[in-house]
Amino acid sequence: MLDQLLDLSPGGMDALLLLPVLIALEAVLSADNAIALAAIAQGLEGEKMQRRALNLGLVVAFGLRVVLILTATWVIQFWQFELLGAAYLLWLVFQYFTSDDDKDGKEHHGPRFASLWQAIPMIAVTDLAFSLDSVTTAISISQETWLVLTGGAVGVIALRFMAGLFIRWLDEFVHLEDAGYTTVALVGLRLLARVINPELVPPEWLMVTMIALLFAWGFSKRAEPEESKPEELLAAGSNVEMDVEAVEAIAAEKEAQEVSAE
Repeated sequence: MLDQLLDLSPGGMDALLLLPVLIALEAVLSADNAIALAAIAQGLEGEKMQRRALNLGLVVAFGLRVVLILTATWVIQFWQFELLGAAYLLWLVFQYFTSDDDKDGKEHHGPRFASLWQAIPMIAVTDLAFSLDSVTTAISISQETWLVLTGGAVGVIALRFMAGLFIRWLDEFVHLEDAGYTTVALVGLRLLARVINPELVPPEWLMVTMIALLFAWGFSKRAEPEESKPEELLAAGSNVEMDVEAVEAIAAEKEAQEVSAE
């Protein structure tokens, strides 16, 4: 799919025509990144704190992306960077699928943070690990640094928008978080395959197809509304009966006092 794009010259109108392609590529490759960042942000209490963590974390992440893009031709010479990125992403997946449920019974397995400043570095580092894949792909399409930087900037904006949506959707769809972390595993394995043997790296169209299928599964089932347990309903009913009896007792006592006074 990208082979035809590689035949375009990197300058002039061809470079401008590549810009929407790079933006679309960033958006597609950021879908799994967005759900991972949303799950990380959910480790903070309160929607306001989660959104602040995403805003500040992605500001730091964009700075790291710029550094990565400017040094990309040097970074890709060292397979150790991609190995570290693959190991980090696969560690996130392992931690997610092997962790226990929350104490309140919810099936959220992401990390928990005591403060905003604990979440921001993790959001930035996670985006950097994903960027090793997307930036390398972008560099293979165009050697124009300004073009890749523009695509990366728009990608970060799209990433922030999608992560904000995913924070809400993670509570609405049963399989979405599992689907998201499965795509994270795919990206980690892709980076690992590139380190072992570049010929093992699956083509972009196959990655996009697999991610689309996983997200179709992720959005396939909505969470059922929470219902009160029978024990809770019985307890509530008992409390109501006790309150009624207490009111009746007070009224009877008051009536007796009025009769005695007469």
